[in-house]
Amino acid sequence: MFAPTRFGATLISFLFLLDISPASAHHSLAMYDMTRPLTLKGVVERVEWANPHVHLYLNVKDSKGQPEEWTIEMDRPDFLTHNGWTSATVKPGDVITCTGGAAKNGALAMRSTTVELASGQRLRS
Repeated sequence: MFAPTRFGATLISFLFLLDISPASAHHSLAMYDMTRPLTLKGVVERVEWANPHVHLYLNVKDSKGQPEEWTIEMDRPDFLTHNGWTSATVKPGDVITCTGGAAKNGALAMRSTTVELASGQRLRS
């Protein structure tokens, strides 16, 4: 019969932690300021419906009326599907409103928490 030693139990615990650490780090929101929500309205330029995260590229007008392309990061496709999305929910040319946290480094990027479609329907993202 196998009786784990204190060293064996410690080693197994350490290996387990190594296995899950990269997964939890991958889904970190640390690069976004989620404490101060930002809302952007614009025209969808393109959609990348792929793992590990769906990305929308949104043409938004700045304070001077000049266009800026924002990268909108959303959750993974299976999460979005669970919340009512399909790969055709938004398409190029659609006007949408995204709310979420902007990138802390000043990049034109956001981690979206909700998207409002032109119809007024709000979806968790």
